[in-house]
Amino acid sequence: MRVLFAGLASAGHTYPLIPLAIAARDAGHEVHFAAGEHVHPPLLRNGLRPFRPADAFYEIYAEDLEPELARLRPDLVVHEWGLPGAAIAAERAGIPGLWHGFGRMIPEGIGLQQPTRAGGAPDRPHLDICPPSLQDKGFLATAERVELRPVPYSEPAPRVERTTRPLIYLTLGTAFGTPEILTTAIEGLAPLGGQIVVATGRVRPEELGTVPDNVTVRAWISQAELLPHVDAVVHHGGSGTTLGALAVGVPQLILPQGADQFANAEALVAAGAALSIQPGELGTEAITGHTRSLLPHHGNTGHRDAARAIAAEIARMPSPGEVARDLPQWARPS
Repeated sequence: MRVLFAGLASAGHTYPLIPLAIAARDAGHEVHFAAGEHVHPPLLRNGLRPFRPADAFYEIYAEDLEPELARLRPDLVVHEWGLPGAAIAAERAGIPGLWHGFGRMIPEGIGLQQPTRAGGAPDRPHLDICPPSLQDKGFLATAERVELRPVPYSEPAPRVERTTRPLIYLTLGTAFGTPEILTTAIEGLAPLGGQIVVATGRVRPEELGTVPDNVTVRAWISQAELLPHVDAVVHHGGSGTTLGALAVGVPQLILPQGADQFANAEALVAAGAALSIQPGELGTEAITGHTRSLLPHHGNTGHRDAARAIAAEIARMPSPGEVARDLPQWARPS
């Protein structure tokens, strides 16, 4: 069977699809991946045959993909939530398709079209990587969902040497970080006495100036490798970091900046697995106090226990390998 995956050319949108694409490849299917060239290196390293449709850089429109569908003649198209154009092109070509989520259902009004019939996109099944306890209740009630365990994917990076101190991971992702917010967060975390590891993303490490001795700053961290060893995560609330931390049962402090981050923060706080600081309340003292209450050596294990309960829920979801074996049931009959 030939499967075409399609994603926006960013880590937050393409990386969630990679575990299933690898599993489909390992199951013996021929896998191709439509995306802008920015994300081609990890796709190439995993043998996923990436290509850039037309002149696509980030977004892919239906008109970009239609000639490629005629060329490849895939049996199934797996298109992530950020690409309604891919769903439209597949429907026009008569090719079955599956939506692939990257977290909770996209809130309205954040600049991405909701992948539902009400939003004008084709009504197709959803590969849903969000644990049901955190998913939007309206989406749970109305969508045809196929549960898929979220498996963090990260590019290799130099290993961070561990110490015996509590490990706190700080990131604001690749789209929303600023030197000012990262500096404020570092100043709030450093007094806790733990080992602080910072992934700066879009911010150059030198923009942060001199940092305390217990702070390690890197432009890029292998998040999937680091998270199982972390005691708390302080981050922006992006879906990838949110689900990655939940999968290993780590409590989170969320500093939402935009997009779906406010909705993610609200859901995790309600579940007891996280605390949140809104932009107007962000300051060093707030970060110090909130993070201290998440660290188990300070005696408060409630948030960690809630995160571990969600981790157990995630572990019960079908793995990418299990879902890959079932992909032929949604494909075009041969």
